[in-house]
Amino acid sequence: MMTWKTEWKKLAIIVAAFFGCFYLPIGVSGFDNAIMESLHLVKWYAREHVLLCLVPAFFIAGAISVFISSASVIKYLGPKANKFTAYSVASISGSVLAVCSCTILPLFAGIYRVGAGLGPATAFLYSGPAINILAIILTARILGLEIGIARVVGAVLFSVVIGLLMHLIYRRQELQKAEAQMAMPEPQVARPLWKNIIYFAAMIGVLVFANWAKPAEPVGIWNVIYSAKWFISGFFIVLLAVILALWFKKSDFANWTQASWGFAKQILPLLLFGVLLAGLLLGRPGHDGLMPSRWVSAAVGGNSIRANFFASIAGAFMYFATLTEVPILQGLLGSGMGKGPALALLLAGPALSLPNMFVIRSVIGTQKTIVYVTLVIIMATISGVIFGIFF
Repeated sequence: MMTWKTEWKKLAIIVAAFFGCFYLPIGVSGFDNAIMESLHLVKWYAREHVLLCLVPAFFIAGAISVFISSASVIKYLGPKANKFTAYSVASISGSVLAVCSCTILPLFAGIYRVGAGLGPATAFLYSGPAINILAIILTARILGLEIGIARVVGAVLFSVVIGLLMHLIYRRQELQKAEAQMAMPEPQVARPLWKNIIYFAAMIGVLVFANWAKPAEPVGIWNVIYSAKWFISGFFIVLLAVILALWFKKSDFANWTQASWGFAKQILPLLLFGVLLAGLLLGRPGHDGLMPSRWVSAAVGGNSIRANFFASIAGAFMYFATLTEVPILQGLLGSGMGKGPALALLLAGPALSLPNMFVIRSVIGTQKTIVYVTLVIIMATISGVIFGIFF
C-alpha cells in the first residue's frame, strides 16, 4: 500500500526535474561550452582508454576472482597477513602496472573481493597510478629534480600510510572479515602456480605495453620500447591465445568471461558518468568547463595551507590521463603556482578522480570511500606545505 510520504517524494522529484528542464540554460555560452567539453572528454576517454586500458583490466580482474586462490590472497594480503609482506606486495604490484586512476579500479575490485584486507587493497589502489616510473622520470626532467624525488618518496609513503590508516580506522570490521576467512575451506587448485604466473604475465604484458606512453624526448630505452610497443603487445596476445588453447577448458573460459563481464557491468557505466560530470565541471586540459581554469590558477599561488588544500582537492576531482599531469603542472607553475601546491596536486591527482570515486564507492561503500579520499587530500596538503617551506 502506497504512503503519502513516498508519493510526496516522487512528486518533489518530478517537480524538480520539470523546473530543471524549464530553466535549462541552453544558449548561455558558458553552459553550452561545458556540455560540449563533457562530450569531448567522454569521446576522448572512450577512444583512448576503454579498449586498450579497461578491457584488458576487466579480463585481469575476472581472472583474479576466478583463478587466484582466495587462500593465497588471504595469506599475503588478508587482514591478518604480515604487515610488511602485505604492504610491500601491494605497493610493488601496483607500481609495476603503472596505470591510470580508472584502469586500476577493476584490479582493486578483484583482489578486494577474493579476500585482500582493506589496508593492502587501498595501498594497491593508490600505488598503481601514483608510482608510475615513467611519470616520475618525466616529472624530474620537466618540473625539477626536487619535485621528482619528492613525488616518488611521497607516493611510496602514501600508499603504505594510507593503507595502514584505513586498516586502523576499520580494524573491527577487518577482524570480523579475518575470522570469517578462517572458516572458509581451502579451495582446490585447478592449475599449477607456474602456469598461472605465465597466464597473468601475458595479460599484464598486453595492458602495460599497449598503453606505453610516448616519451617527451625521442631517445633512450623508453623510446625504443615505445617504438616496438605493438610488436611486444602482439607477442603477449599470441602467448595468451596459446595459453587459452592449451591450458583452458570450456568451463574455465566461461567462468572467466562471466566474471570479467560482471566487473564491466559494475564499473564502466559509473566511469563514463563520472567522466561526463568531470568534463562538465572542469573541462579538458586547456579548455574550461563550468569552473574556469583561471580560478584554479589564482587559488594555488604561494605556499599557504589554503593553496595546498585547494590544489589537493582540485587534483583529487580532476581526471588526469597517464603523464598528462606533468605538462598541465608545467603551465600552472608558469602561471604562478607554488611548488608546494604543485606537489600536493601531483600526490592527489593521478591517484584520484571524480570517475574513480564513483567506482570505489561501489566496491567498499560510501563511508570508506569518503575516508580514503579525505586521507589522500589531507596527506597531500601536509606534504605540499612541508615541501613548499624548504623549496
